[in-house]
Amino acid sequence: IYSTMAKLSTAIVSLALLINGASALVPSNVPKTKRPAFDATRAATNTMAAASIASALVIGPMADAIDMTMDTPSFGSSSLVAERVTREGLYREYDVDLGDQVYDNADSTYKSAKETKSKKGKYTALIAVLVVGSFIIPMAQYFWYVKDDDSSDKFFNKVPEPEPEPPKKKGWF
Repeated sequence: IYSTMAKLSTAIVSLALLINGASALVPSNVPKTKRPAFDATRAATNTMAAASIASALVIGPMADAIDMTMDTPSFGSSSLVAERVTREGLYREYDVDLGDQVYDNADSTYKSAKETKSKKGKYTALIAVLVVGSFIIPMAQYFWYVKDDDSSDKFFNKVPEPEPEPPKKKGWF
């Protein structure tokens, strides 16, 4: 029921915002000289409509997935039963469910030191190629693009402008 209500409310809000935002496409009788360059109300309404539609598209499949996972649990013969034991703690007694203890696989899956050392050159070459690819190639490309550009030469070899002559004094002399 919750999923259906969530879908329905999302659809209603999306539809209301879409209809309100669709009025932005209707020509108005306001002269162009009085119309503001940016209408914040219309922009906010259109943004809310787009966000609502996007959330409906994202939440819809999630609600279906939640409905599938919330099926009634099966208490058939394959259910695990644990033994309940009462233990004494520091401040009170507590109940513990004891089931089958399962440990992680602690087998080593790393390569041997000899195998790692024998393939070290291959990985060093790979790192060298990646470094060249990420640093040297972009720099070479940049210098290729600016090789015919003389703006830096003009800037650095610029002849300083001479100082202007001071204005003549007006007076008796």
